[in-house]
Amino acid sequence: MSDYTLYYWPVPFRGEFIRTILTHAGKAWDEPEVSTLVEVMEEAPGDQPVPFMGPPVLVDRAADFTVSQMPAISLYLGDTLGLLPSSPQGRAMTLKIVADANDVIDEITLNGGREMWTPATWTDFVPRLRRWMSIFEATGQRHGLQRDHGLMLGSDTIGVADIVTATLWSTLRRVFPGIGTILDETAPGIAALSRRVWQTPALAAWDKESVRRYGDSYCGGQIEKSLKKSVNG
Repeated sequence: MSDYTLYYWPVPFRGEFIRTILTHAGKAWDEPEVSTLVEVMEEAPGDQPVPFMGPPVLVDRAADFTVSQMPAISLYLGDTLGLLPSSPQGRAMTLKIVADANDVIDEITLNGGREMWTPATWTDFVPRLRRWMSIFEATGQRHGLQRDHGLMLGSDTIGVADIVTATLWSTLRRVFPGIGTILDETAPGIAALSRRVWQTPALAAWDKESVRRYGDSYCGGQIEKSLKKSVNG
């Protein structure tokens, strides 16, 4: 029996952060069919397992606890699986990094595809994307991250901050090679960290499984098509 149930669409995007944290921790989970997810989404908030607008939603079976919102789920899993720093400052910085990652994918998808990318608008966005990359780079550097060693918050072991950072940039790199090129140029420390974390046995295996499940998809829909056309050419 699975340890958790994750409600999410069959694409990487926001759900991938939860999947990789669970994978790193050696936890099993199941993902209901899309029809079941839609049914739960359409329930009245008072009837939902946790009142929510959209996925991801995580059910911790052992604790009989359900929570939504990617940053909240990440923090919960980090807390219960021993993947957070012990200090209040380290925990706050972890949440800050998760929230930054959430902001990046919102911007990458133009807030859920409210508009579509064109080559011109993507070109205009690249300086802002570089700034986001530099924010991650500077955060890691302040905690001793270098190209050949170190982690996001100076820890001795991989934690949520590292998994989320690697998931953000490794998934974008795989689906949009042009973003990977920009990352290598702008944030070489983050590019190297992402590769190191992504090459650990559990996450390397998940990367292959994610490709098997989702192919080269990222967020789905017309926004993904416009991204691929604008970024990858």
